Amino acid sequence: MAKRIESRKTPMPKQEPFERVRNFDEVALGYTPEQAKEEASRCLGCKKPHCVNGCPVNIDIPGFVQCVVSDDFSAGIKKLKERNALPAVCGRVCPQEEQCEKFCVLGKKHEPVAIGRLERFLADWEAASGAIEKPAMASPNGKKIAVVGSGPAGITVASDMALLGYSVTIFEALHEAGGVLTYGIPEFRLPKAIVRREVEYVTSLGVTLHLDHIVGKTRTVDRILEEYDAMFIAAGAGLPWFMEVPGENLNGVYSANEYLTRCNLMKGFRFPAWDTPLKRAARVAVFGGGNVAMDSARTALRLGADEVHIVYRRSRSEMPARLEELENAEEEGVTFDYLTLPVRLLGNDQGWLTEIECLKMELGEPDESGRRRPVPIKGSEFRMSADAVVCAIGNSPNPLIPMSTPGLTVGKKGNIVADEETGRTSRERVWAGGDVVTGAATVISAMGAGRKAAQSIHQTLSG
Repeated sequence: MAKRIESRKTPMPKQEPFERVRNFDEVALGYTPEQAKEEASRCLGCKKPHCVNGCPVNIDIPGFVQCVVSDDFSAGIKKLKERNALPAVCGRVCPQEEQCEKFCVLGKKHEPVAIGRLERFLADWEAASGAIEKPAMASPNGKKIAVVGSGPAGITVASDMALLGYSVTIFEALHEAGGVLTYGIPEFRLPKAIVRREVEYVTSLGVTLHLDHIVGKTRTVDRILEEYDAMFIAAGAGLPWFMEVPGENLNGVYSANEYLTRCNLMKGFRFPAWDTPLKRAARVAVFGGGNVAMDSARTALRLGADEVHIVYRRSRSEMPARLEELENAEEEGVTFDYLTLPVRLLGNDQGWLTEIECLKMELGEPDESGRRRPVPIKGSEFRMSADAVVCAIGNSPNPLIPMSTPGLTVGKKGNIVADEETGRTSRERVWAGGDVVTGAATVISAMGAGRKAAQSIHQTLSG
């Protein structure tokens, strides 16, 4: 008799909305072993698993899922780590619905297998067991690799090169490792203890980590290349965009980068126990519709705002945020002002923000992104009160490295130009990948770029 397949994913337990808006603890609580096995048993075990092709680092998804079914969690995490140095992170923040789960055959009739939740389960099970196993490592080959940035792409390159026998040093600009995982994603979505755990695993492979080291300022790329055989630049995309509307210089206006960095990296939510002041605004407006906008709005609620609005120029169906994060924000009480465009910020005599002038929009024909273009409705101007604004409309790479590195080709948006398949740049012995090349993208995409670059660097230096 054919196996009966549950049509829906095994639900992930999580904090209730009324409870979680009062704390910064992780919202989703993870599967128990029984729930994980129940979910894994939904996998059809396809002979041609399309889910693997949907993963930028080609994890053997059926392999680790079957290990969960078989109750062999140790073999499952080992299988995962063959291709992924950050399973606990990816299991929490990767957009699986647009990658591996999008190609799950089960998803044609039912909900796809919850691949990300199973990945998270195995990583957390390993951490709880205290038996973290290292893979086999090649003997030292005497060659040195410099990695700029300790985010997902940098961590992946460092891990892969260390396993191949290289001496690897990571140069990180901030005082804590992890890049955007640490400064950009809130504690309630990705606890920092988990990021530290993943970074510690990579350093346990022999990778050296230099913090507070700004490449392009503390030392240039050329100076570092005097000591190293090759370099991989994974400096991320840390230069925020603004709306470029009047009034953005008012007090109370933040970029999402500043707002989230103050809260996540510098623990502003624990002020005054920590020394980072962060305005406790009563009415907050967040501009944008992506995951960063959701993170900013949900952070504002937890900081005590009475009212938080997401102001977005298109409708709900065009929002780029993950559906899961959008639903979490809705459950927690964020108000969504769709088809609304801020055009001016107004303040009082002391220079503090007090109001936002907006236009109502309607949707026209699709633009180059494939989404319907928002068109202003004439005469629809209105004002809404606010004492803080968080601008979460995107980022570009910081220009410091390109400006201080002669011969490094840079694209129109300030991104370093690198070969898509190898990560090679216009400079000899310099590779690049992740957000500094593509602009802000996903964790697993950055890891995929890091993996390709590691293979290319190894081929070059060992050829």
